[in-house]
Amino acid sequence: MPSGEVQTDAIVRHSLSSGKHVFVPYLHRSPLPSPGLPARVMDMVQLKDLADYESLKRDRWGIPSIDPATAHERRRILGGPDAQHSDRSTLDLLLMPGVAFDVDPKTGLIRRCGHGRGFYDFFVHRYEQKLSGLGPDQAVPVLLCGLSLSEQFLPPSGRDAVPTGPLDRPLDRLIVGDGEMQPRDGVKP
Repeated sequence: MPSGEVQTDAIVRHSLSSGKHVFVPYLHRSPLPSPGLPARVMDMVQLKDLADYESLKRDRWGIPSIDPATAHERRRILGGPDAQHSDRSTLDLLLMPGVAFDVDPKTGLIRRCGHGRGFYDFFVHRYEQKLSGLGPDQAVPVLLCGLSLSEQFLPPSGRDAVPTGPLDRPLDRLIVGDGEMQPRDGVKP
């Protein structure tokens, strides 16, 4: 979001120019028709290169987005019947936006509140299910890292807490816009 989230353009450009595999969010109709599941879900699709990234059209929030007509040609993390090599695609790091973040004073875990649609939370849940089906040499857990503007990181107060739900996972790290990193000691709680 142009004014409400940390901008990731420089991160994407640097990662691609460094030869990293970069996957970006792709929202689509749920392939899992079932009561209680969202009508739209998120997958991650791979960018081919910097030119591919620069060719993406911006959605109504200004976020560069994958053209649904090309999604079947791209490598996807969770995929579906039209996905290319989704069984071999895994992630090392997932950068997660949010509305608010805090550290639980009792557990030291980093909590994240998203925009309320559950796209990232449901994706992480489904991704962990995929990992549980892989062999131990392939099932490396993804590092969950939140990106926060300074104003979105709530100081410990005891009275205001970031709400969490059953699919919400604590983050491994949080990078705050002023350069602060949580947990401060760099050790995963």
